[in-house]
Amino acid sequence: MHTTRKVSVERNRLRFAAAHMATFGGACEPLHGHNYDVIVEIEGPLTEDGWVWDFGAVKRAARELAELLDHKFLLQRKSAHLDIREEPDAWEVSFQGKTYRFPASDVLPLPIPNSTAECIAEWFTGQLLEALQRQGATHLRRISVGIEEMPGQVGWYTLEL
Repeated sequence: MHTTRKVSVERNRLRFAAAHMATFGGACEPLHGHNYDVIVEIEGPLTEDGWVWDFGAVKRAARELAELLDHKFLLQRKSAHLDIREEPDAWEVSFQGKTYRFPASDVLPLPIPNSTAECIAEWFTGQLLEALQRQGATHLRRISVGIEEMPGQVGWYTLEL
């Protein structure tokens, strides 16, 4: 039998404001934005120091990722529905005759199929795991990230390790 403990960090300074336009059932949402909150849970056995991992280290790593997303248009780079063209100084995004042109500095192209909270959470989880492993947290058994678009509306992704 093995025991697992869990720690979580959330909200406070783990937030970002970003624009997106998700696609659903052959339609594309209008361009809009959210003030997102991030919730992180990590599980694993206690280290020799008696913790799953340092709260401060988890918050710093999550905050750095939130800052990458902050005040950006989140581009679903692997979209099967959007026509996306990268130019030297801009991104052009088209859907059924409607075209948007965004300055490259305002866009964060993410390797995701849709800019839903669930897909953003999956990307965030992978990036956070890499950051924690670089710190030495190689003993973790599970990491979950929730991306809250608005109070009471959270998309989650959980990675079993």
